[in-house]
Amino acid sequence: MAQNNIKVGVQKFGNFLSSMVMPNIGAFIAWGFITALFIPTGWLPNEALNELVGPMVTYLLPLLIGYTGGKLIYDQRGGVVGAIATMGVIVGTDIPMFLGAMIMGPLGGFVIKKFDQLIEGKIKAGFEMLVNNFSAGILGGLLAVLSFLGVGPAVETFTGWLVAGVDWMVGLGILPLTSILIEPAKVLFLNNAINHGVLSPIALEQAKQNGESVLFLLEANPGPGLGILLAYMFFGKGNAKQSAPGAVIIQFVGGIHEIYFPYILMKPKLIFAAILGGMSGVFTLVLLGGGLSGPVSPGSIIAILLITPKDGGMYLANILGILIAAAVSFAVSAFILKTSKEKEADLEEAANRMQEMKGKKSSVAASFASQTPTGEFPENPNKVIFACDAGMGSSAMGASILRKKFKEAGLNITSVNSSISNLPSDAEIVITQEELTPRAKNKVPNAYHISVDSFLQSPEYDKLVDRLQNASSAEAPAEAEAAPAAETASDSDVLIKENIYLNQKFADKDEAIRFAGRVLVDGGYVEESYIEAMIERDNMTSTYMGNDVAIPHGTEDAKKAVIKSGVTILQIPDGVDFGGQKVRLLFGIAGKDGTHLEILSGIAVTCSEMENIEKMASAQTKEELMDVIGGLNK
Repeated sequence: MAQNNIKVGVQKFGNFLSSMVMPNIGAFIAWGFITALFIPTGWLPNEALNELVGPMVTYLLPLLIGYTGGKLIYDQRGGVVGAIATMGVIVGTDIPMFLGAMIMGPLGGFVIKKFDQLIEGKIKAGFEMLVNNFSAGILGGLLAVLSFLGVGPAVETFTGWLVAGVDWMVGLGILPLTSILIEPAKVLFLNNAINHGVLSPIALEQAKQNGESVLFLLEANPGPGLGILLAYMFFGKGNAKQSAPGAVIIQFVGGIHEIYFPYILMKPKLIFAAILGGMSGVFTLVLLGGGLSGPVSPGSIIAILLITPKDGGMYLANILGILIAAAVSFAVSAFILKTSKEKEADLEEAANRMQEMKGKKSSVAASFASQTPTGEFPENPNKVIFACDAGMGSSAMGASILRKKFKEAGLNITSVNSSISNLPSDAEIVITQEELTPRAKNKVPNAYHISVDSFLQSPEYDKLVDRLQNASSAEAPAEAEAAPAAETASDSDVLIKENIYLNQKFADKDEAIRFAGRVLVDGGYVEESYIEAMIERDNMTSTYMGNDVAIPHGTEDAKKAVIKSGVTILQIPDGVDFGGQKVRLLFGIAGKDGTHLEILSGIAVTCSEMENIEKMASAQTKEELMDVIGGLNK
């Protein structure tokens, strides 16, 4: 359990770091182009334009990261205070402060968030703006001083330790093992400190005596990064896959290695691909006698070939060192991307097991099932929107659960479902799975956002109901239905006994999802391409819903592959692993024009109770299972 918790923590930490960097990739690319073009060793050396390089890497990029990190914690105010705090580490050190920005940005957002919570409701009317502006300025200034005096020197000390470690390994003659330190340090944006602060001075001494040194290529070898980016091109998902080809050009031809660091941060296990690729490249270079006559910056294949000594054997050694590093990195990355599980949440899994044994909610699950809501709660809300990627599966089930709770509480408030891309600009309250919350916040930043791990069971539902009951309500709409009414399809068109399969066994979740997709294809509900879209959707964000239930469905783009609405139910008594979660009931979903939502609503309400889950998971006949859902279509 402890090992799994560490794994979850590392992945969440990596995802948070990635969330700070990825929105600013455009700035990194701009800096990369200017660097590759106009520095003295660039494609179009220009002394005047080269003046842009230093300020961008010293000030612009760290400030953007600090602002983004603060904004992730506490929206606009968090971003402003995070940027102010980041300025302290920038000025207080002589190296680019990417790592310092990743510390001070979120810290600034956290501090101002806690301050606002402390004074909430205590400021006299008319003084809000004065307090808001001065609190951000004072706290940001104090954090800037703290980062200047303490955090900056601490980061420099850490860099010094890293430098000493690399120097020690080089002295022992175990050169390939230096990749164990170099590659992870590069991802923390310490590449320039390692390359120019440690390796280049030592290499220059060797070059004076021998005319070349392999140390110039330890950090600058583009092979490990190239392999990772190529793996994303072929086996990645979503934006990472789409942006990888452009990143390959920037990294390999332009020599800007920083472009691939966020791709590792998105999936931290890829650091092993970088390490093994780096070790293979160094081993090849040492074996064949590769090296350069001087330092190379940026680490472009063009620059490397230009600085390679005019020796045919040296060219061959350097090229093979790069290609072998890329090949090993690609092979390891491809394996990780194809086999890794996106969802762990082992603590929630343990809580679910406790719930099954005790027949009640676990306090542990209640503590960890969701993140703190963000944004300002609306005064008189009349609509709650559940959002997911496609807007037709998990969000529809969540909307049904909350609609039932609203009805029981006597609240006349609408609960609807939507895809994130179709969220209206005037959305008041938005609920999403926590992995999707950043996207929802970018789409509708002014809404009140609630993050949940499970659409079927979350303590945030009851908290929201309590808050709505206590709030002053405006005139509610006459109808409070969740989604567009079904147009022409009846229940018997959507769920039929022939699409229910009892006592199934599957080796893994992909096999189970493909089985469900095949049922939908054979039933004439979807086109063949929908099956892979179901796999892609689950890889993007797990379709595990809680209570041993998963509802795989296609991506938003796959809606065009849906011919008509359909549902298939797979009973898996022994369960199948969904990224650390046991699934015993799988509902394969295909939705067309909202015609599946009525039955999906019934499934959601039914599956919110573990007693019903146990009945369906142990049902001996299809009729018995359907009776639990609501006696539909016997």
